[in-house]
Amino acid sequence: MISPAQFEKEIELIIKNAIREDVGDGDHSSLACIPASATGKAKLLVKDTGILAGVAFAQKVFEYVDSDLKMEIFIADGEPIKKGDIAFTVEGSSQSILKAERLVLNAMQRMSAIATKTSEFVQKLEGTKTRILDTRKTTPGIRALEKWAVKIGGGENHRFALYDMIMLKDNHIDFAGGITKAINKTKKYLEENNLDLKIIVEARNLGEIQEILKSEGIYRILIDNFSFEDTRKAVELIGDRCLTESSGGITLETTRTYAECGVDFISSGALTHSVYNLDLSLKAV
Repeated sequence: MISPAQFEKEIELIIKNAIREDVGDGDHSSLACIPASATGKAKLLVKDTGILAGVAFAQKVFEYVDSDLKMEIFIADGEPIKKGDIAFTVEGSSQSILKAERLVLNAMQRMSAIATKTSEFVQKLEGTKTRILDTRKTTPGIRALEKWAVKIGGGENHRFALYDMIMLKDNHIDFAGGITKAINKTKKYLEENNLDLKIIVEARNLGEIQEILKSEGIYRILIDNFSFEDTRKAVELIGDRCLTESSGGITLETTRTYAECGVDFISSGALTHSVYNLDLSLKAV
């Protein structure tokens, strides 16, 4: 997984690029009709129900745009929200508030939707040992925000990108000439390049699981697109030799049944690629 310092760098890049994209050479709407000396106050108004996410990100955005802006926070990240709640207020330069407004809202609406969806999965898994993971099925350019939202919602992050964990999936295995060849080549590559990365290997059937288990040093087996019955058999085969992860079209309705098969993790792209933004507004007070 990436380090906290790397994660912070990703967040900084997102803010910098988003402001560049949105503001360009100036917020001419505000510059045209609001004096530079004008000050004001705005509130983050909740118009939906769910889990709030993105307050800490909003702090970073306001700080980036204008370090003199002051926030008063009433609802923290990860707390439930309902229509009519006020999450925070921000006070200072009116031009600065308006410059930051769209980035704050776009991010918080999406992050809150992801946190809400993740929380629903977490609730379904209560009482089992299974933990919910995100995937790399994220919006290009804002992966750090979406994975942050998963954590806020009570889930866990899978690998961040291609560089922080080895995952040998079906195409890697086929291109490499088979499971054992792919694993052996990977181990050699890691040794030659002095890399300490965990190895996950995908299995498409019980026979592939048996072949994976012949190799040592596998961190986790990805039990992909298995039926409930075969998932239970796979977990029995693997035992405590490595961790297990179910994936492949698992929904909120089926996640509990997969968890009851005994897997350690369930990964779902739906946490980040199939959500509807929560309705939030930033309104002048």
